[in-house]
This record gives sequence, structure tokens and C-alpha cells, in this order.
Amino acid sequence: MSSSVTGRQTASGGPGFLKRSQPRYGEKAIKVLLVAASLVSVLTTIGIVIALIPPAAEFFGKVNFGEFITGTNWAPLFKPPHFGVIPLVGGTLMVTLIALLVAVPLGLGAAVYLSEYARPRVRRVFKPMLEVLAGIPTVVYGFFALKALTPLLQDVWPVGDPPQVFNALSAGFVMGIMIIPTIASLAEDSMAAVPRALRDGAFGLGSSKMQVSTRVVFPAALSGIVAAVVLGISRALGETMIVAVAAGGRPNLSFNPLEGMQTMTAFIAAAGIGDLPTGSTGYQTIFAVGSLLFVMTLVMNLVSIRLVRKYREVYE
Repeated sequence: MSSSVTGRQTASGGPGFLKRSQPRYGEKAIKVLLVAASLVSVLTTIGIVIALIPPAAEFFGKVNFGEFITGTNWAPLFKPPHFGVIPLVGGTLMVTLIALLVAVPLGLGAAVYLSEYARPRVRRVFKPMLEVLAGIPTVVYGFFALKALTPLLQDVWPVGDPPQVFNALSAGFVMGIMIIPTIASLAEDSMAAVPRALRDGAFGLGSSKMQVSTRVVFPAALSGIVAAVVLGISRALGETMIVAVAAGGRPNLSFNPLEGMQTMTAFIAAAGIGDLPTGSTGYQTIFAVGSLLFVMTLVMNLVSIRLVRKYREVYE
């Protein structure tokens, strides 16, 4: 009898009845804001493409694409003009390579130390201090390379001709210091996400700390480490102020990092603040070089996405 009464009370909206909740307009508004925030990067990319395509297409209507992509003489403002972009691409790759030679070993070494060797108290102090480097304005890095590092290298250079006043070596070295926090922080986060059980199992088999770090944790976090390195490369490719201040403004197709070189971003910055008439071929070179840099970064990111998916480890 009591059970039937309870059933009637529940069905009629008694104490046991679960009422339908009111619409949560706040949650819907937050969801809309989050979707809008996620679309900002997509719309920004689309806007960049829309801004680049018409001037670049007009430029390639006047200049042969084969000459642009394979030519070794870049002098768009001289008479007769030359539009071979290879010296700018070579300078960009040279500075980026030097930066990676500095940032990858130091950044990954810092990540391994913070993740596997540092005590929690030390990690809480060192990681924010490391990330402070990412907040220093890049123009400060550029003047440091020009006024401090280059004179130091000129004084201590052991053999041959010392570095020139503007050179790729100083710019690349300082750029590598700049991207260390990017690589170290993201790689450390990936290593910290590796389950503790994998470490305990390796220690139980008699592995040393170094073996666990390099043969267990590092491979398990490889997808995140690849993403960190690729993000560092992207930042190095797109850096402007360091190379504009310290690497020089003369297009130079050379394999000698002691010489001055001009990168793609440095040319865009120099030409963009000049007195080039809008719509002229010289002005349109800015968009042609920018389009090439955009395509290079896009291809690199697509390759990195494939590598990340290939080496991704999923743990429960």
C-alpha cells in the first residue's frame, strides 16, 4: 500500500519526482563565445590568404614563376630588376638551422631535467624563470646579438676571418635562445603527461634514471616533442626583428654563417616601411615573398601533423 502511494506521489510531482531543469542560457552563451574564439584563428588565416592572393597573382602575371622560385639574384628595386628569391630562402633556412642547433638540444635537455630529475619545488621555480625568456621583446634580442654577441665573437674568433658586423651566426644563436622556452615548456608538458606506471615498470626491471628518461619517457612523449620542435621552427621562420637588426639587409646566397644575409621576413619588413608605390612590381614582391613563406610554413605544419598522429600514444 505504501509503495503504491509513493509511486503516485512520484508520478504527480512529489518529493521523488525529477523536474525538468530550466534552460541554461548562461551555458549556451559560453558555448557560443568558445566557438567564436575557436573560429578566430581560422578566420584570421582565411583573411591572410585573401590579402595575399590578389597582389601575389598580379606579381606573377608580370614575373615568371620559374625565375622567381629558382633564380639566385634578388634585386627587385634595381634596373634591370631580378626576382630570384633563392638568396632570401637560403638566408632564412641558414638562420633557422643555427637557431635549431641551439634550441633543440638545450630545450629538450631542459625539458628532460624538469620532468624527470628536478624536484617539484625546483620545477615550480625553474619553469617560470625559463618561460620569462619568451616574454622578452625580440628587438631586445636583436640588439643583444648586434651589440654584445657579435663583438664577443669577433674578439675570440680563433681562425680565419672573424664574423662580419651583420652575420647569420649571431642572429641564429640568439634566435635559438629565444625559442628555447617554447620547445622546453611544451616538451616538458608532454613528458609530464606520460603515466607514472611506465616509469615504475621500467624502474622495476632495473633501469636507471637515464634509461627511463631516454628509452621510456622520451619515446612515449614523442608526438608532443615533435609538436614542440615544429612550433619552435615556425617561430624561427617567422621571426623578423632579430634578423632585421643582426643578420643584415643584403641578399646573399652563401653557406658561410659569418657573412651577412637577408631573410624573407627581414625583406618584408624593410620593403614594407619603404617608399615603394602601391601597386608597383617592387611593392608586390612583399606579397609574393609573404605567400612563399606562408606556403613553406603550411607544408611544414602539415608534415608535423602527420608525424604527431603517427607517433601519438594514447593511455587510459
